[in-house]
Amino acid sequence: MILILGSRGDREDILKVMDWSGKKSIKRPRIVITALRGGSGKTIISLGLISALRERGYQVAPFKKGPDFIDPGWLSFSADRPCHNLDPFLMSKETILHSFLTHSEGWDISVLEGNRGLFDSPDLEGHYSTAELAKLLMAPVILVLDITMATRSMAAVVMGCQSFDPDLNIAGIILNRVAGPRQERLVRESIGKYCRIPVVGSIPRLKENVFPERHMGLIPLKEREHAEKAVLWARSIVKKNLLLDRIWEIANEAEPMKSDQPYTGGRPETKVPTDSPTIGFIRDRAFWFYYPENLEQLEKAGAKLVEIDSIQHKELPPIDALYIGGGFPETQAQALTDNYVFREALREEINAGLPVYAECGGFMYLGESLIVRDKTYPMVGALPVRFVLQKRPEGHGYTVLKVRSPNLFYEVNKEIKGHEFHYSRPQVTKNNVDFAFEVMRGKGIEKKRDGIVKGNVLATYSHIHGAENKVWAESMVRAGLNYKKTKKLQKTQKKN
Repeated sequence: MILILGSRGDREDILKVMDWSGKKSIKRPRIVITALRGGSGKTIISLGLISALRERGYQVAPFKKGPDFIDPGWLSFSADRPCHNLDPFLMSKETILHSFLTHSEGWDISVLEGNRGLFDSPDLEGHYSTAELAKLLMAPVILVLDITMATRSMAAVVMGCQSFDPDLNIAGIILNRVAGPRQERLVRESIGKYCRIPVVGSIPRLKENVFPERHMGLIPLKEREHAEKAVLWARSIVKKNLLLDRIWEIANEAEPMKSDQPYTGGRPETKVPTDSPTIGFIRDRAFWFYYPENLEQLEKAGAKLVEIDSIQHKELPPIDALYIGGGFPETQAQALTDNYVFREALREEINAGLPVYAECGGFMYLGESLIVRDKTYPMVGALPVRFVLQKRPEGHGYTVLKVRSPNLFYEVNKEIKGHEFHYSRPQVTKNNVDFAFEVMRGKGIEKKRDGIVKGNVLATYSHIHGAENKVWAESMVRAGLNYKKTKKLQKTQKKN
């Protein structure tokens, strides 16, 4: 049987919507790579571990805990397959299990990288922590420990983690930033004696780091010309300093999980419309923050997806709706401005009624201009907003939005969970702008409002996760179908 951890009420609620009958218990080798804080080296270790396992011939399914796009991009590159996010704040427990079972099916091992510290969570109880996610998945934890200027005290730290949550399976320790053999021996033997946990790796202080950071994380993969070299470097570090055989054993010691055919979550499959709309999504050097599930849900709802490059393409292809994800438009501001023909074509189509859903960077692109270091770059001009890039984050963290005004994508009074992370400060240039959302948690655009509505456009700073928000995809497809019918009717009337 599969064990669902949490309160008794939580377990009963999950079991009500999950049908595991007739399923076989099967092995799902898996581990969680985590640390006590951000910046401890867990991403580089995860990348190197995935690459090293693949070199041995194993097929690896990568996962990332928390709201993130940059690290999953690197993990996807290292594993050569999509990385899926598992987030206890954005996703219900049953959705997390569904996603994990679905995307780990048929692979030799799953490697999940945690975020921030092991027990860190936006709430006091730790419901949304990496530790809680590891327990839900019954996954062994490998703890990356920065031992800078410490020895025996590290055993006390690990013992504190064990005592803080006795139900958590901390199965291995990786020592990082080790000064020398004496320090390594003292820490390893202390942890072995007092904590009874094996040290499965010891990484020295590294003079070289080919993964420079920006915006509190790694440089985006699409901006790295030597991504292959960087992952090979991480792999060499792991191969030289980690006990790969022991880590493989720990992953295989994880309890069996049930179901070789994932459950449906109690929700009927969406019927695919016979007359499918074509939905474009912009993915290029400026915009590439997309959860795989968001695009998957659009296809499941019946959309035909078309990838668009706002920097290279000179015209907008025939589409019935448009989805613009987040990214770093400020790094490509000149290139976006230079493609005047595409910006004009997009604005004209929006004015004609094209349904558009835009998140964060996509929202910035639809504004009047983007100001970076006192230089102004014209954008699409579809929304009455200017954006000024700041040196510090203007909005950062989880969001909870309440739908207050009519729009194409969400019903009034619906509550939406998401996350925001932006350095831009918006300046709304007109009065009487319609906002779809009241911000219950987070920063939003202004005065606890978010989601500018203009015509068939909804643009917001918040990112949503499609696995838990299937209504969004269905609404997007419905809006595309209606726009497609409208265009067809207009053509018919012109002919007559």
